[in-house]
Amino acid sequence: MAGGKNRKKITKMFSPPTTSPPLANGHAPPLAESTGTDSAGASGGEDLLDELMAQMEAKDGSAQAEGAQVLGEVAASQQAEVDAKGAGGRKLSSKDKFKARQARKAEALAASYAPVDAGADARLEHEARAEETAIRAVCFRAHLELWECPPDGNCMFTAVADQLHLLGLLPAAEARPETTRHAAAQYMRAHPDDFLPFLPSVEGEDGQGATDDGLMTAQQFERYCGNIDSTAQWGGQPELLALAKAYGVEIDVVQGGTPSVVKTRPSDDPHGHGHGQWPVAHISYHRRMYGLGEHYNSLRPMERHTIIPHLLYNHKDVHDHLHPHDHNQVPAP
Repeated sequence: MAGGKNRKKITKMFSPPTTSPPLANGHAPPLAESTGTDSAGASGGEDLLDELMAQMEAKDGSAQAEGAQVLGEVAASQQAEVDAKGAGGRKLSSKDKFKARQARKAEALAASYAPVDAGADARLEHEARAEETAIRAVCFRAHLELWECPPDGNCMFTAVADQLHLLGLLPAAEARPETTRHAAAQYMRAHPDDFLPFLPSVEGEDGQGATDDGLMTAQQFERYCGNIDSTAQWGGQPELLALAKAYGVEIDVVQGGTPSVVKTRPSDDPHGHGHGQWPVAHISYHRRMYGLGEHYNSLRPMERHTIIPHLLYNHKDVHDHLHPHDHNQVPAP
C-alpha cells in the first residue's frame, strides 16, 4: 500500500486553506460518504482512495493532475496486493474482490484527470475494443445482441429490468430500474444473513461501529439497502444475487475476461427444486465501456427487437462515443 510519502501528499493536498471562511454551522465539511459496492470503505490504503476520490473534483487543474498521479499510485498498489493474494489460483475473499473493484474505479477516475496522453488513450481504446469484441463473440455464439443501457448508475438494474420484461416477469410499464432496485433492497432487508457476511463495513474493518469481523452492522446494512432502493448507487454481485432470488431467475453475466460467463442462480443446491430449470436473464459486464469503469448492458435475442420507450437509449450516441472515427451509419435498434 502507499506509504507515508503519499499520505503526506494527500494531507497537504486536501487540507483546507487557513483563510477559508467558517461554515455557518461552525464545522469543517466532512468527506463525502462512500456508497455502493464500488465505493464502500475499507482500511489503510482504501481510506486514501476514498479520500482522494471524494475530493478530486474540488481542486483546480494543477492540484487535480497531482492528485490523479497519487490516486493512480495508490490504486495500482492496492490492485497489486489483491493480485498477489489471488496468485496460484487462490480464491479471493469478498473484501479482496471489493478492493479490486475500488482500485479499478480509482484508476478510471485518475485517468480522467490525468494530462492528455495519446499513447495511453490509444491503449485504452484498444482495450475497450478488445473487450467489446470478446463479449460480442460470446453473444454471437449464443444468438444474443448488445442492448446498451444508459451509464447513469442504474445500468445493472436497467439491464435486469429489461431482461425480466423479455422473460414475461415484468410488464413494460414496470420494466424500469426503480422496480428492480426496490425488489433487490426488499429481498436484502428480508434476508440479511445471506448478505452481511459479504459486505465489509463502510467505516473500514477497524473503523468505529464495525463488527469483530470487519463487516457492516445492522444499522449500516439498513442504510446500504436504503441507498440501493432510492439512489443511483451502483449495483454489483450482492444485488444480482438478491434479484436472482427475488425473481427466481438465473442471471448469466457475459464479460471480456475469464470465465466468459458468470452465472448467478437462486440456489447453489444441485438437488434444489427447479435447479437448471430457471428462466435465464442475460446481461453483459464491461470494465472499459465509456471509460467509466464498471458498466452493465442487457443482451437481447438477435431475432427480437422489442423496444420499451422509457428504457430506450440513443444507440447512435453510444456508438459515436465508443467509435468517434467510425462514420458508418448505425441502424436503429
